[in-house]
Amino acid sequence: MSEPFIAEIKIFAGNFAPRGYAFCNGALLPISQNTALFALIGTIYGGDGRSTTALPDLRGRAPMHPGRGPGLTSRQLGQRGGTETETLSTAQMPVHRHSASTTLQSGNEDDPSSNTYLAGGPTPATLMYGDSSASLNGTLAGTALPNAGGSQAHTNQQPYLSLNFIIALTGLFPSRS
Repeated sequence: MSEPFIAEIKIFAGNFAPRGYAFCNGALLPISQNTALFALIGTIYGGDGRSTTALPDLRGRAPMHPGRGPGLTSRQLGQRGGTETETLSTAQMPVHRHSASTTLQSGNEDDPSSNTYLAGGPTPATLMYGDSSASLNGTLAGTALPNAGGSQAHTNQQPYLSLNFIIALTGLFPSRS
């Protein structure tokens, strides 16, 4: 394997960072011990620029090329975006309806193909899910069905395979061409 360029980022399948590399985990490094790395990445990924510089943090992230493509928004080098979880509001959910119907049929159906979910009592039928003004065969009031959800976050990650990103701390200093 050839010697890497300083600040070169690679995907690594190991659970350790090899000699001369560090995990891309956002760690702060002293500039005094990493002058060549600081000369290349500066404070793009963080640090105060006087005594510390930060490594890129690619935990839970997908790397993206900086720039702008046709129909895409502009991305700056070192820009972070996205979230690992997302909580949808009612306004973000597609318009949809929950409904259930009532009937006076017996509730002793053992075949679910009849779609008889809420049935009246034995003959003579009793109105178990409505009042006397309710239609014998109709739709329940919207308040009869509880809201679904609970404003909990759901995972918002693309399919993934857990690998580590590592950055070269030592190696060749890349020359500009």
